[in-house]
Amino acid sequence: MPLAGCGLTPLYTGGGAGPIAATLGEVEVMPIDGKAGWLVGGALNERLKAIGSGAARYRLNVRLDDKIVGLGARSDDSVARERRTLRARYQLIDAASGSVVLDATAGSDAGIDVVGSEYATIAAESTALERLSETIADQIVARLALYARRTQPPKS
Repeated sequence: MPLAGCGLTPLYTGGGAGPIAATLGEVEVMPIDGKAGWLVGGALNERLKAIGSGAARYRLNVRLDDKIVGLGARSDDSVARERRTLRARYQLIDAASGSVVLDATAGSDAGIDVVGSEYATIAAESTALERLSETIADQIVARLALYARRTQPPKS
């Protein structure tokens, strides 16, 4: 009851049948290059199709920048730690007009310990990429939901 006057309303009002879910279900994720692209694309499709599904009214184009940078050095000048950074620039395009309706970025990074086993280091890098892909997808879907909320017609 105390929040009734504050003007806050749930983003996903109506659940899967609500207007936000309907808009998110109308987003087609275009193919994204590389392993990171495959992971991010899969995570985006999983989230968007779980919310709703409809005819593609929007196209989502995503470009990724995936980098691994060595940090810290041991006494033998080998790398002791790495930082994996995944950045996404994405555009939501209205399929009917071809105009860009949302142009934004998302990003995250993860630290990786470099150990004596090359296999363990590669496995850690891969696991970090999987986690970063999920984080990026969450950020993009949240931003798309806010866009959908902003573009809903006012309630009468």
